[in-house]
Amino acid sequence: MPNPQSRIVHVVAGVIRDARGRILLARRTEGRDLAGLWEFPGGKREPGETPQAALSRELHEELGIEAEVGTPLICVPQAYPDKRLILDVREIRAWRGSARGLEGQALAWVPPHKLASYAMPPADRPVVAALGQPEHYLVTPEPGEGDDAWLAALSRSLTAGVRRVQLRAPGLSEGGGRDAQGADRWQRLAAAAVKRCRAAKAEVLVNGDLALARHLGVGLHLRAAQLRDLRERPIAAELPLAASCHDADELRAAQQLGCDFVVVGSIKPTPSHPSVLGIGWEAFAALRESVSLPIYAIGGLTPQDLGEARRHGAQGIAAIRSLWVEA
Repeated sequence: MPNPQSRIVHVVAGVIRDARGRILLARRTEGRDLAGLWEFPGGKREPGETPQAALSRELHEELGIEAEVGTPLICVPQAYPDKRLILDVREIRAWRGSARGLEGQALAWVPPHKLASYAMPPADRPVVAALGQPEHYLVTPEPGEGDDAWLAALSRSLTAGVRRVQLRAPGLSEGGGRDAQGADRWQRLAAAAVKRCRAAKAEVLVNGDLALARHLGVGLHLRAAQLRDLRERPIAAELPLAASCHDADELRAAQQLGCDFVVVGSIKPTPSHPSVLGIGWEAFAALRESVSLPIYAIGGLTPQDLGEARRHGAQGIAAIRSLWVEA
């Protein structure tokens, strides 16, 4: 866990777009920490400054532009060896002038889909994910008795905008050896679900079952217990790999394994476990500091919690009930 005694540095940064939709990155100059890495332009917030005022000042000093600061994107807490950084990233609504590196820094206008290929400090990596990856991660509920009704609800959820889905049915999949009929049913149902997700251009992962993920040609979502037994990425790099994590050790294991994102919680009590207290947002942010992975918050959350999640460094929310559209 991060050292609570480390100094805290508040940094503001802006997402600046040109007329072609490209996003501006600046390269850290020699003599600075993390020299040579690319970052979103900005700088330290001075005492008494609002984030908006600090960002406008920094962009004027560094780039020579007059910027109109827009809405918050994400606020990333990140622990470094000598400090604890809070990176507050805002959209730039409009700007005037010609952006140039007034402090000797190189600049690059980058198409959004190429941002991830640039080497960046750990705090900037979740910003790239916030710009390009889904903010909602649907975890499917148990199918119950009606497969058609379950698939119809999945289709409604996709129509509502869900673009990242975890296929999970422990009542069927985890009983595969004891209930072959249930395992066969889940394989057929998962195949039908994958077809619908692909038609909607939604990313899909299977919970826990590597063989099924390989059979269907989709991503894999690891249970926390599975992280301890793996020493290398179990699926191809072009397929998404995720994991459920509950502490900093599991988060670091997921990052070392090469997971593309993780889920952390439970944040709040849930209807299925109303007596279990959630870890809360402050504990979530403390965990967020230990890795640079995109992290979904889960547990008693709805789409209305997205703003709070982003203020604590989350990619977004993962949920079953609040993202599953019943008839």
